[in-house]
Amino acid sequence: MPIALLAAPLLALLQATPAAAVPPAPSDALPADWVTIPDDEIVVFTLRGGGTVSMRLAPGYAPAHVANVRRLLAARWWDAGASVYRVQDNFVAQWGDATEKKPLPAGVVASPAAEYERPGNSAVARLSKADPYAAWAGYSADGWPLAGDATAEWVPHCYGTVGVARNLAPDTGSGAELYAVTGQGPRALDRNIAVVGRIVDGIERLSALPRGTGDLGFYATPEERLPIVSARLASELPAATRPRFQYRRTDNPRFAAWIVGRENRRNDFYTKPAGGVDICAALPPVRRAPDAAGLQPGANR
Repeated sequence: MPIALLAAPLLALLQATPAAAVPPAPSDALPADWVTIPDDEIVVFTLRGGGTVSMRLAPGYAPAHVANVRRLLAARWWDAGASVYRVQDNFVAQWGDATEKKPLPAGVVASPAAEYERPGNSAVARLSKADPYAAWAGYSADGWPLAGDATAEWVPHCYGTVGVARNLAPDTGSGAELYAVTGQGPRALDRNIAVVGRIVDGIERLSALPRGTGDLGFYATPEERLPIVSARLASELPAATRPRFQYRRTDNPRFAAWIVGRENRRNDFYTKPAGGVDICAALPPVRRAPDAAGLQPGANR
């Protein structure tokens, strides 16, 4: 039988809606549905040339590895000598120390315990069909895509997912070497690598880079690498230039309608609804926070 669309609390909420009420449209969202991500959960990488890539950290899913990332940020480890040194077509862009000789800062654990999944099921909304790589796929209340089974859950490897590069097990990686998925979701990596975050802005600056010509997409020469100028928590940046982002809450009937809309496209272009969707094709929305006038960046004033 197909997995229920929603977790029990949200399903009960929908069932309590009067039959005569107009159901929400997939695009409907109230201002209260958007929640600002804390500034100390956003990492801003500035690349040579001035472009930035912003990542939301996932401390609830890989706390030890995220703690390492915070220590690396505090030590300004990525500010000198680090670069994007691997770009493999339809797979990942990877950054860190290409020489593998730069020592880790004090306090950084070289290989924490594996954090590839966590016990429980915190999804408040689910897709209607089983996931090819998991018993179910859905969404946490705080805007993360999830996959899971009867006993555990994890953040799936989708476009923009940030994982910790590692050597062969039992190594789990320190977090100094990170990668972002820039191609079709390599879901076979699920539960094999620690996920520490998700790119929420600037993924195009990684996905559009020249492909590496060495093995596995590594750049063949140092000159091809893209240096990282700085890496900072958004909370460390001046308030006037600090990027702020919001995720959309998933524990309400408006998001339930969004799921239905993603599973069953209905407009003049789509003549045959699919009846389902891959979690990587229905990632929970993230947007830049509105300015003081309530306008999204780039909106007409």
